[in-house]
Amino acid sequence: MHWVGFVKALFFSVSLLSLVGGAALAQDYLPQPAPPTPPIAAPQDVAYPGTLKLFVDATDLDRKIFDIKLTLPVAKAGPLTLYYPEWVPGGHSPRNDLDKLAGLVITANGQVIPWKRDVVEVNAFHLDVPAGVTELNVAYKFLSPVETKVGRIVMTPDMLNLQWLQMAMYPAGHFTRRIAIEPTVKLPEGFQFASALEVAKTEGQVTTFKPTTVETLVDSPMFAGRYFKSVDLDPGAKVPVRLNMIADKPELLDYKPEQLQAHKNLVQQAYKLYGSQHYDHYDFLVALSDQLGGIGLEHHRSSENRVAPKYFADWDKAYVGRDLLPHEFTHSWNGKFRRGADLWTPTLNTPMRDSLMWVYEGQTQYWGFVLSARSTLLSKDQTLDAIAMTAALYDNRRGRDWRPVQDTTNDPIIANRKPLSWLSYQRSEDYYSEGQLVWLDADTLIREKTGGKKSLDDFAKAFFGVADGSYVPHTYTFDDVVSNLNGVVAYDWASFLKNRIEGVNPKAPLDGLTRGGYKLVYTETPTDYFKVSETRTKTTNLAYSIGLTVGSDGVLGDVQWGGPAFNAGLTQGLTLVAVNGEAYDADKLKAAVKATAKGGAVELLVKDGSRYRTVKLDYTGGLRYPRLERIAGTPARLDDILAARK
Repeated sequence: MHWVGFVKALFFSVSLLSLVGGAALAQDYLPQPAPPTPPIAAPQDVAYPGTLKLFVDATDLDRKIFDIKLTLPVAKAGPLTLYYPEWVPGGHSPRNDLDKLAGLVITANGQVIPWKRDVVEVNAFHLDVPAGVTELNVAYKFLSPVETKVGRIVMTPDMLNLQWLQMAMYPAGHFTRRIAIEPTVKLPEGFQFASALEVAKTEGQVTTFKPTTVETLVDSPMFAGRYFKSVDLDPGAKVPVRLNMIADKPELLDYKPEQLQAHKNLVQQAYKLYGSQHYDHYDFLVALSDQLGGIGLEHHRSSENRVAPKYFADWDKAYVGRDLLPHEFTHSWNGKFRRGADLWTPTLNTPMRDSLMWVYEGQTQYWGFVLSARSTLLSKDQTLDAIAMTAALYDNRRGRDWRPVQDTTNDPIIANRKPLSWLSYQRSEDYYSEGQLVWLDADTLIREKTGGKKSLDDFAKAFFGVADGSYVPHTYTFDDVVSNLNGVVAYDWASFLKNRIEGVNPKAPLDGLTRGGYKLVYTETPTDYFKVSETRTKTTNLAYSIGLTVGSDGVLGDVQWGGPAFNAGLTQGLTLVAVNGEAYDADKLKAAVKATAKGGAVELLVKDGSRYRTVKLDYTGGLRYPRLERIAGTPARLDDILAARK
């Protein structure tokens, strides 16, 4: 071999060895997973030794800060883990406001005790209790939102919503029902309050409640305000039900006798439906406000409800949403007393599973509207119009082509109620209102098969009415639901439910309407309920014609997947500037859409950031608004469902 060739061969061999050696060396340094963090003590169904004492100073209305002190008895020295609640009962998801917990300092015998947050379970805080310590003093603050972009407003100059879930911490290793706690709150001067908690004593602005458990505490929030009124909705009853109201202004608390009577009717109609009470008292907490953040949240012995400031003053013209109180009241039976077996958890940091939300929320949505009509909170016609809007929503929801209702029960965890770009295709928590249609289907089927002798009312009484007087949760499974339906009338209920809940069904479950004596139709004139809904949401809703909604500011809201607006390349967030060459306003847009039925066109100028473009919609159907129409010669079962029970 020539010496030049020899050198080249030698260089190649050395280089190859270097590459091979380098690869081997690199292999030695490939990262490996770190060892798991030490496990936190699993919850045990044993009592925590001693009673926690929780003090909340809620007087800082200007800065919206809750100042909190927790006194925690400890039985021995050594490791201890404190939890800040993570999973929100009624929220079905891990969305408690951990980011707003601040200023955590733990002391004992005058000495600061270091803590360390768990790097995996970030709601857990580890510390070591020194020898000789029998009590820990835990101080921290809850920095509630000062503006809506940070979160829900829970403090205003005239009212507050105290959720103990946001205030409390508790020791790991015990079921929350086995941890005793004594809560105390200091309210702003002049504030009155309502809560399901029972008062032990009040001294000036400070109220101490009777000792309870952490489980019951977080299920017993407080509404408090400068302008307050409480009314007994069931006078003379052994089990009181109170309507507790706070408002932005004192005159907003004025109501007419017939308005109060509708709320009293709600209580009696619920009792006739469920045949039981699963509380020793019940408190509706209602804020008539546009300053406090919106809420509708169920609890076993109370509910949190934010309604419009003119809830009473605009009674005849602002009725959309009045099903809120019936919905949350129903949850005392369905969701709090009866609860899916995989949803119930021993602590507030144990993951919840939402697989039976179509019963928990879906049937509650159904009974919420039924009880609204039976109590006269809504008229029969208003309720029918509300059902028409629900039916139309799912009649046009293209996400039904690929995603079953069952999968949407995961949405509280997946989406955490964040806005979606394509709601009609992605779907959201459709187990609520599509579940409502499924239960209407079941109700009318029972009525048809029994000649009107039985109904879903019989299921409600059998399923939710057990153990009258008990408010210990009773869990259930899918098979329990099927068994109770078969107890009303024998049928293949398992297949009925699985087809509608677990199957992919491009068509909405509207058989209940047909069997109920009605059909969904679309006309060029909206119902009054539809118009009030537009006013309430400050939108122009053309979802069932050109496939979009427009806000009062001209910004496109939801765009229907596969609709004319979608096919023209429009998305939500664009600003509508002009319609057929004229500056946009809602009336011009509706007039243009109406004219398409006679050959007119809809040409839109839209603004997308700094760019403008013109699109022409391929649409000829005119205005289309949903309503229900009676089917001549058929039993009006839906009318019977909505009629008050004697």
